[in-house]
Amino acid sequence: MTNTSASRSASPVLGARALNRATLDRQLLLRRSRDLSVREAVSHLVGLQAQNVKPPYYALAARLADFRPGELSALLDTRELVRIVTLRSTIHLHPAADALTLRPLVQDAREAELSGFRKGLVGVDLAELAEIARTAVEAEPRTMKQLREVLLVRWPDADAQALAVAARCLLPLVQVTPRGLWRRSGQVALTTIGEWVGERVEGDGSLDAASGGGALDDTVLRYLGAFGPASVKDMQTWARLTRLREVFERLRPRLRTFRDENGVELFDLPDAPRPDPDTPAPPRFLPEYDNLLLSHADRSRVIPAAYKGRTWKGNVPYCVFLLDGVLAGVWRLEEDRKSGAAVLTMEPFGRAPGRAQREELVREAEWMLTRIAETSSSYDIRFGSVIDGDR
Repeated sequence: MTNTSASRSASPVLGARALNRATLDRQLLLRRSRDLSVREAVSHLVGLQAQNVKPPYYALAARLADFRPGELSALLDTRELVRIVTLRSTIHLHPAADALTLRPLVQDAREAELSGFRKGLVGVDLAELAEIARTAVEAEPRTMKQLREVLLVRWPDADAQALAVAARCLLPLVQVTPRGLWRRSGQVALTTIGEWVGERVEGDGSLDAASGGGALDDTVLRYLGAFGPASVKDMQTWARLTRLREVFERLRPRLRTFRDENGVELFDLPDAPRPDPDTPAPPRFLPEYDNLLLSHADRSRVIPAAYKGRTWKGNVPYCVFLLDGVLAGVWRLEEDRKSGAAVLTMEPFGRAPGRAQREELVREAEWMLTRIAETSSSYDIRFGSVIDGDR
């Protein structure tokens, strides 16, 4: 019998910089991929945060050498990629097949969200609600307002918002196009993933015990491939799932183990890349709530302690940029009202970048502007004031 405690203490230690370079490599941020298609990249990353329309486009521009916004829009239009609530109860972009697998795995988190609306659902039969909502959205995509109106006919005394939230939690609802399309996006309208992609999801989308274990094991391995080396708690944070220790233990014979500098056990795929900690990391511009920033319980591999909490203010998230692989400031892209030119403004944290770093940032900004903003000449790149304290 293996002495787990002894093997854990003997595991190699990975410092923050080694973890940083490994994660950047998995996230396609150490060098842009020239081999992966848009669909393959989204699958490799196990989805992209997509609360708003633009973030997936910015995220892929930072990761793929030949990315064009129209490629992503085309995959949404053909329904090969979908926008659906999955990880952390937030909208993510996934290949349709992944959405069908991941959505049931996070159903417990959706039901936990629903528990906060129970007072508004007194006297409401949730099974009946799910069926009425399913019939409505499969007849034609509905906005949340339209869905509320449908459900209020049956339960006029219930809380309208609670009714709509219940439908969103109980059913695997996708945002239909044109929502999510580059420069064509519309309001959010919903239907079931089964109706949208032509495959049925039985009942409320939950997995039975026989199929659930295999799907969860596979998801753990995919998570490590995109975010490892990582702890059990890291993955629980990424997926907002609990009780994953037994899954990692079941997979332990197939994995390598390490420790971080605090002694926390980390798991990884045996053959996954773990670059030299001194590997150069180029600047990258990332969208708000990028995968890189949200997928570990301990985010010190990417976010210096002094900059913790700097990526948002209240409910307003910021786009960020990396220098030497770590969070170094925020950026915004606007249009000059007078000239109509695209203006990208960077605001660094702590101190102004040196000359060499400024030149690297400008080159990266120019690359992104010519690809994402589709601007050949009319743009302006600016450095704003240094942010010393809390924003």
